[in-house]
Amino acid sequence: MSRLSVNQGEVLRMQSKAMKRNKVIERWLVVVSLVIVTMVGVGGATRLTHSGLSMVEWKPIQGILPPLNEQEWQVEFSRYKQFPEYQILNKGMSLEAFKRIFYWEYGHRVLGRLIGLLFFIPLVFFWVNKQIPPGYKSRFLIALGLGGCQGLMGWYMVKSGLIDVPRVSHFRLAAHLSLALTILGYLYWLLLDLRRVRRVEISGSMRIAARGLLALLSLQIVYGAFTAGMRAGLGFNTYPKMGEVWLAEAATTLLPFWHNLIENGAMIQFIHRWLAIAVVLYAVAMLVSAIRSRAERRWRRALGWVVILIFIQVGLGIATLLNYVPISLALVHQVMACFVLLGVLYLNRLAQR
Repeated sequence: MSRLSVNQGEVLRMQSKAMKRNKVIERWLVVVSLVIVTMVGVGGATRLTHSGLSMVEWKPIQGILPPLNEQEWQVEFSRYKQFPEYQILNKGMSLEAFKRIFYWEYGHRVLGRLIGLLFFIPLVFFWVNKQIPPGYKSRFLIALGLGGCQGLMGWYMVKSGLIDVPRVSHFRLAAHLSLALTILGYLYWLLLDLRRVRRVEISGSMRIAARGLLALLSLQIVYGAFTAGMRAGLGFNTYPKMGEVWLAEAATTLLPFWHNLIENGAMIQFIHRWLAIAVVLYAVAMLVSAIRSRAERRWRRALGWVVILIFIQVGLGIATLLNYVPISLALVHQVMACFVLLGVLYLNRLAQR
């Protein structure tokens, strides 16, 4: 009997040690995730201040330091002058004005490097000290690989604005933002797994509905990136109609018609508007269904919070449009998308079999 008590005590000590170890890793993932959300905001500010094309070279190692004296600034400025943004849009720009846009893009790139270090260095420490829970090593390596791909995607996006037209491709911008949010969602899912969030008992149709909401939201985020990349929010600044009509004539000018769906700024704004309403109606319908069927309380509560987040996000989007896309509102709108996505991912975690 005493030997059994000793064994039980040893098991309890091992479980307690594992829980403490997991808590440290959970806090690390929370910090990394919050910095990624900050990165999304800084990326939005870089775009809104038209700063993204100010650094015309990609130097992952050497680029950690900005120009440190007047001569280095003049060299950097002369490089910028060789590209379309200066020649078409910013001809005659002063060095001081160049410094202002340069520092936004520089901060964005440095923050990206810091996120990489913030993930890589603790990962090595946890790995060497055998603190990574069983089954998680490969998953952390996938996250590391995704981070590396994001750096490459960022430069691939910038390159599209250094050729003929001084604006990055809205397709590449959407890919860059989507990958950032994929990384954020992936880390959040790891966090939920580490915390062993208990699933809820709900019907199969509700499980499918949760996946459908995630798919619809993902499409809306892509169209949000298209809207930002094409600066489509700067036109038709009325709501719910586009001026005097529901669908502006400008939204159907491209041939064949399907080009309008991905390359026409007016149509892209129209789709972004009404996808938002579709997301709202879909989420509200899920909540009503959960209440009527008396689904598990945790499911109803989580759905309620998601609906609130979605309403806030739609309100921010409308306010951003009506006020001609002020930087402050546009940034809050972009960052809020991160939290809406995390809320919908949490729903899908609860609904997982």
